[in-house]
Amino acid sequence: AKAAASHTGALAGSDDVYDAALRRAGILRVLDLDELFDAAEMLARVKSVGGSRLAIVTNGGGVGVMAADTLIDLRGSLAALEPKTLDALNKGLPATWSHGNPVDLIGDAGPDRYALAVDAAMRDASTDAVLVMNCPALVSSVEVAQATVNAVAAARAQGFKKPVVANWLARSASGQVRPLFRAAKIPDFETPGAAVRGIMQLARYGRAQAELMQTPPAWPSDMHFDTETVDISIGRALKESRNLMSEPEAKAVLAAYGIPTVPTRVATTPEAARQAATELLRDHASIVVKILSANLSHKSDIGGVRLDLRSAEEVENVTRQMLADIKAKRPDAVLDGVTVQPMVARPDAYELILGITVDPTFGPVILFGAGGTGVEVIGDTAMALTPLDLKIATDLIQSTRIYKLLKGFRDKPPVDLGGLALCLVKLSALATQHPAIRELDINPLLVDDKGMIALDARIRIEDAAKHPAPPPAIRPYPTRWETTQRLRHGEAVLIRPIRPDDERHYAAFMAKITPDDMRLRMFMPMHEFSHEFLARLTQIDYGREMAFIALRDTPSGAPEMLGVARFFADPDYQRAEYAILVRSDLKGLGLGWALMRHLIDYARSEGLRELRGDVMHENTTMIHMCSELGFTVEPVADDATLYSVVLDLNSKTL
Repeated sequence: AKAAASHTGALAGSDDVYDAALRRAGILRVLDLDELFDAAEMLARVKSVGGSRLAIVTNGGGVGVMAADTLIDLRGSLAALEPKTLDALNKGLPATWSHGNPVDLIGDAGPDRYALAVDAAMRDASTDAVLVMNCPALVSSVEVAQATVNAVAAARAQGFKKPVVANWLARSASGQVRPLFRAAKIPDFETPGAAVRGIMQLARYGRAQAELMQTPPAWPSDMHFDTETVDISIGRALKESRNLMSEPEAKAVLAAYGIPTVPTRVATTPEAARQAATELLRDHASIVVKILSANLSHKSDIGGVRLDLRSAEEVENVTRQMLADIKAKRPDAVLDGVTVQPMVARPDAYELILGITVDPTFGPVILFGAGGTGVEVIGDTAMALTPLDLKIATDLIQSTRIYKLLKGFRDKPPVDLGGLALCLVKLSALATQHPAIRELDINPLLVDDKGMIALDARIRIEDAAKHPAPPPAIRPYPTRWETTQRLRHGEAVLIRPIRPDDERHYAAFMAKITPDDMRLRMFMPMHEFSHEFLARLTQIDYGREMAFIALRDTPSGAPEMLGVARFFADPDYQRAEYAILVRSDLKGLGLGWALMRHLIDYARSEGLRELRGDVMHENTTMIHMCSELGFTVEPVADDATLYSVVLDLNSKTL
């Protein structure tokens, strides 16, 4: 942190990056050995849990309260029991029971009460899991455990399979109780807190796995980046042996990626500052002056920022005094003048920080949180690995405390959260497409319900040729493999790598595939495709597989999917199996050829040695195309219905 040149660098601790990486991979992280064994106990015996709404059944009110407190601390919730569940409990329990959740059966509860309560809780649709607890009391803990096991088995046999967890506090009976629970696949914990943590770890794991498969919102179709302008700006700074870009240069980089910035003029003298202020005051009420220096990181710390200047004369005087004061305080500073910009008056806007840093293990990382001059003190930031899509960017925003303010409260409207997520996606693209950028700060980014604007920006760069940056741990979307191809009848189609949001195109696409063509592709009839199946086709790891889809515009403006070609590589990334599917009404137009050639070119560029597939004997069109493309075509020895087609990618057939 001491050596970091920016706020983002100071805030980006390596443990936070590991946390972001594990979260991105859907991995459950534990922090000590107790949590490790609690999590292992749950994951070994319970497959999944639908949520974190817990029903607690106990004969001790105190331990029930302890469990409920731990549940709330871990962001779970007590299930609101359904009226029919309460009716069943009222009929079978003494009048002194708790009449709510936790279900306190009273200290003299025997096997019958436990069986009734456990059965009712398992049948209740508002509960995701059931915690059954027992304190040493008047009734045998072993008998109560057996009744609980029997009730769980009966409910499971009738289709009620939600997880059940036990916490039996009678240590003297543990030798008899634990084998009962183990045989019934009911996790058993020694303390109320450990039992609740086990349930919440399972809930967190299930949530993480589900989030991996969620379909993100579609990118705006007009989102394009001016990469050339950024490359020129970076090249100019490196040619001048500068590692820190000036504020105007940094803002120009942001503007090239569609991130709005405040207009900024550079003035090398007080007189030039006066002239710039005169021009800006024609359209704005007041001016901000900031020191411009290549070796002063935090301008406000040394009096290098003055706000709300109302006249050009005041700007000139402030500039003269600022230059003199900072030269006296920091004789080593290289002063290039000042920047002059309009004062942005948005009193209800929030100050945020957005940033890029490069981790030595995981590559570019995006930071988001509460900004301003006290950003390190407030410490409300979160991190995510690149690349980001709109879903991951939204999750990043929601993981901070300031999100509760951003989504609106009382009379304050919510900010443009969709635009903020898109801004993070743009920042992620900037990080992955320009490896020379090693640190970047936007602080503050003002955001309210009317939009956002970057008031200040800093970028540190290095020559990527001399000092290569660690690559992204997750390979980003390969933009350079987007291309436009003309089919035989002259129509132009876009061929590009598949994206997670392309799942929305599949329903209409599959509707244009005849049952016979579907059978030739899938080797079996298929009529419906689940979200999980399509997510595996669209949410791919570009470092292990590739899929190219063909799209064309429709009169409505929405793109239409025409075909897809993909390969799945072996673990050693030397050989891959391909698959291709083209709309049945578009055969004979050369689309399949265009997709396959593009896929082969990509496989060669990746250094793969072989592309192979299995083709049904009756699929003569595919066999002919493979022969023309240089594949060897041979019958499969143990299956007379198939041909094996193999392309040596080291050959120069194409």
